[in-house]
Amino acid sequence: MTADVEAFEAQRPRLIRLAYRMLGSVAEAEDVVQDAWLRWTRTEEAVRDPAGWLVRTVSRLCIDRLRSAKVQREAYRGPWLPEPLIEELGVDPLERAEDVSVAFLLALQRLSPLERAVFLLHDVFDEDYAAIAETLGRNEAAVRQLAVRARAHVKDSKPRFTVSEEEAAKLAAAFMAAAAQGDMAALSAVLAEDAVMMTDGGGKRIASLRPLIGREDILRLLEGISWRSGGTALWPLSFRAVRINGYPGVIMERDDGPMTVAFQPGEGGKLAAIYMVRNPDKLTRLPAIWTQ
Repeated sequence: MTADVEAFEAQRPRLIRLAYRMLGSVAEAEDVVQDAWLRWTRTEEAVRDPAGWLVRTVSRLCIDRLRSAKVQREAYRGPWLPEPLIEELGVDPLERAEDVSVAFLLALQRLSPLERAVFLLHDVFDEDYAAIAETLGRNEAAVRQLAVRARAHVKDSKPRFTVSEEEAAKLAAAFMAAAAQGDMAALSAVLAEDAVMMTDGGGKRIASLRPLIGREDILRLLEGISWRSGGTALWPLSFRAVRINGYPGVIMERDDGPMTVAFQPGEGGKLAAIYMVRNPDKLTRLPAIWTQ
């Protein structure tokens, strides 16, 4: 392995983490990092700081992608959720849950591409403002202002309390058990009053076209699903428990394809949010995961 390859591979995990947060897609993150690798191999300049050069390149590539995808994202059918970041249970998590939670990633998506880049590079990846200014082609004062605006938007997206992985898993298991029985009282008991449920079908699978806000709103939908299925289980009894974006989740197979469900714990032993991804474009990796 050459020195150039070694230098790049040493930075690859960090670059993937940055690109995933920027784009909300594992597949796109890997594509961007591959593009950065091609540029790395073709550059004729002497790179004194490989890590800095690669971070700048990946950041710029992500910003370009976000700008070119703006129209497509605005026309997206129904709620948009990030591609699930799936990890096996029983292994040490690669990321802190609050740093890759769906709520946090959705907050990032509400930022402009430049705000997102500044916030991530400074507050998450510890780059200094001078380096970020060079990366983005802005002066340092402008970069600091972008950071202030970004923090104001994301400050409430991270949980202000901690829940152990065991407690979070119990909440998810309680929801799945109640759903398996179509038990609305048990489902109500596990949901926070202001719980949120979002389903991303991307216009390609049946899904709610709006976020469901509040326990009663969620229960009305679940009751409708139960009624249409003759009062039987809401979901298939067969599923695989995994960790999704740092929190407990499951992979399951529906008649029209797979789906993932991520559970975000809240205060008082209740679920704060449920995120379902049904868009097949975001689940292309599942066959390999499902059969492991």
